[in-house]
Amino acid sequence: MKIAYFDCFSGVSGDMIVGALLDAGLDLRLLEAELLKLGLKGYSVSAGRVGRGTITGTKFVVETDESGHGRTVGEITQILGESALDDDVRSSVRAVIDEIAEAESQIHGTPVEELHLHETSGLDSIVDIVASIAGLKMLGVEAVFASKIHVGTGFVECAHGTLPVPAPATLALLKGIPVYSRGVESELATPTGAALLRVLAQDFGPLPEMNVEAVGYGAGTRELEMPNMLRVVIGDICSATYERDEVVLVEVNIDDMNPEFFGHASDLLWERGALDVYLTPIFMKKNRPGTMLTVLVAQEHVDEIVATIFDETTTLGVRMTKVERRKLTREILQVETRFGRIGVKLGLAAGRVVNLAPEYEDCREAAVRCNVPLADVYDEVRAAARKVTAAEEDNANGEILGD
Repeated sequence: MKIAYFDCFSGVSGDMIVGALLDAGLDLRLLEAELLKLGLKGYSVSAGRVGRGTITGTKFVVETDESGHGRTVGEITQILGESALDDDVRSSVRAVIDEIAEAESQIHGTPVEELHLHETSGLDSIVDIVASIAGLKMLGVEAVFASKIHVGTGFVECAHGTLPVPAPATLALLKGIPVYSRGVESELATPTGAALLRVLAQDFGPLPEMNVEAVGYGAGTRELEMPNMLRVVIGDICSATYERDEVVLVEVNIDDMNPEFFGHASDLLWERGALDVYLTPIFMKKNRPGTMLTVLVAQEHVDEIVATIFDETTTLGVRMTKVERRKLTREILQVETRFGRIGVKLGLAAGRVVNLAPEYEDCREAAVRCNVPLADVYDEVRAAARKVTAAEEDNANGEILGD
C-alpha cells in the first residue's frame, strides 16, 4: 500500500502540502488540468525551486485577482456541486471545508450557514485544498500519516484582528492531534493545513516502516530560524508493519498505603482515560514490601491521570516516560453460537488474523444464562471465530487469484 508521511517539523499549510507533492514528483501540468474541473476562473498557479535555510524545495503559488468578505459554506458547496471533480475528491474537499466551518462557528458563535470563512474561503485556499487532495490521488497515495505538528508561537494578523498563535480556528482543528512548539515566533500551522491533515491523516506519530520511493519539500513563505519546509515521504508501507503510536508510561512506588485503596484508585484511572493499569509487588528501601502502580495513558489524558494518582494514593511524585507501542489492528467480530451471539476481539496484521480472543463479559453472561461451564462457551466461540476468519481469508485469496 502506497502511503504519504508528512513531517511537520516547520508546521503545515495548504500550499506547503501541494509544494511537497510537486517536489516529490507530481506533474504541475496534470495538476492544472485537474484544477480546471473546479470550473473557476480568476486564478493562476505556478511552482518553482526555492531555498529555505540550507534546504531547497518547491514553492507552490496561487495568484488571484479577487477581493471580498469571503464565501459562505453554502457558496463553496455550490461550487463543488457544479464542478467536474471526481466524487471521492469532492467528498474529501467538502469534509475539509466542513471541519473549518465547524471550528469557526464554535469560536465566533455564528451558525455555519451564516458564516463567512474569510481567508480559508478565498480562491487560493480552495485551490490549495483541491490540489492537495487531487495531488495525493494522482500520485497513487492510498493512506496518509503525519508527525506531530509544530505550531509556532506569537501573534498573527487576520480578518478578525490580532490573534495568538496558534490561531483559535487552527487550535480547534488540532484537537486530539499531538502538537508542540519550540518557541519560533511565527504562525507555522494554518487552518487550511490543519484541516487537511485532520481529514486525511490516519495517524500522527513517528515515521512508519516503509520502503521510500520519493521525498519532497514544500516551501513556506517566510525565512525562519529553521528551514521553512514541509517534508513528505512517499513509498510502500512494509507488509509486516504494525500500528504504531506513542503513549506515556506513568509509574509510582508506594509502601505506606492501605492496600484496599488500590482497587478504588485503579477504577478511577480506567474511567479517566488510562489505556492500562497494573500493580507489581516490589521491595523498596530497607527491604520494605511495596507496590508499583503503572499506568499507560495517551498524552492528552496525562494531567488527569497524574492528578488522580496524587489524589487517591500516598505518593509524593510520579515518573513519566514516553514509549512507543506497536499494535495489531483490532476489530470486533460477532459470531453465532448455540449460546447466542458473542463478540470476539481480533488482532490483525496486514489484514491477516494473528490472534483472537472471545469477549469475556459476553462469554460469562452466556455461561450464566445457559448454565454451562465458561470454558465450554470459550471453546465454541473460538471454533466459530476461526471458521469465519478462515472463510474470509479463503475468499480474499480467491479474489487476488482472480485478479
